Amino acid sequence: MNRPEIIIQLHKPSVSEKLFFVLSGAIVSVPLTLFLMQNFGAPLVSGFSGFVITVVTIAILTPFIEEFAKVFPLFYRHGETQRSIFTLALCVGLGFGIVEFLTYVFSYGANLIPNRIPGLLFHPASTSITAYGIATHKPLPYYLAAVSLHFSNNFFVVVAPTVPSSVVVLAITVFVSWMLHGRAKEKFIENDYATVKKMVSPEEIS
Repeated sequence: MNRPEIIIQLHKPSVSEKLFFVLSGAIVSVPLTLFLMQNFGAPLVSGFSGFVITVVTIAILTPFIEEFAKVFPLFYRHGETQRSIFTLALCVGLGFGIVEFLTYVFSYGANLIPNRIPGLLFHPASTSITAYGIATHKPLPYYLAAVSLHFSNNFFVVVAPTVPSSVVVLAITVFVSWMLHGRAKEKFIENDYATVKKMVSPEEIS
């Protein structure tokens, strides 16, 4: 007996879904970052001098923790295409960047330019780099690439806070994201086909 065939259509995120993932970056990724930093990051630097704590926390721990936390809302997604995961990652990164922007500006009085505006571009771009790795089954190297760019940005902020260095890192990050966006295709992540055909028995259909 021939089994029925189910064709799963390509997923293209709607406006409401994109908004949901912007909110996810704000209400999921940010609290997760704070939780990991407080419970795992802070104990690692206790006992060191103030400067060492600043360098280790901001330049090393923050990139690892934030780049993981930002892609966390994407983990539950199934049946996505490379392009849809990439797009949703941009949304999550934007939500994260907005919260960081508002926090630094209104809580710490940071200047908009050049200190905080670049973050609104950097976070979506770096998040999309890791997401591309997830979409192509190579999460670790792309995660480490995002972490390295984040480390470079934060290191210059702490050790040599100059505008040119931050602009260069931001430009590289955005360029890499744009390049990977061009490589991301409208095909399913699971098996790299434009459509997925799953054979099921009649008993499975109800």
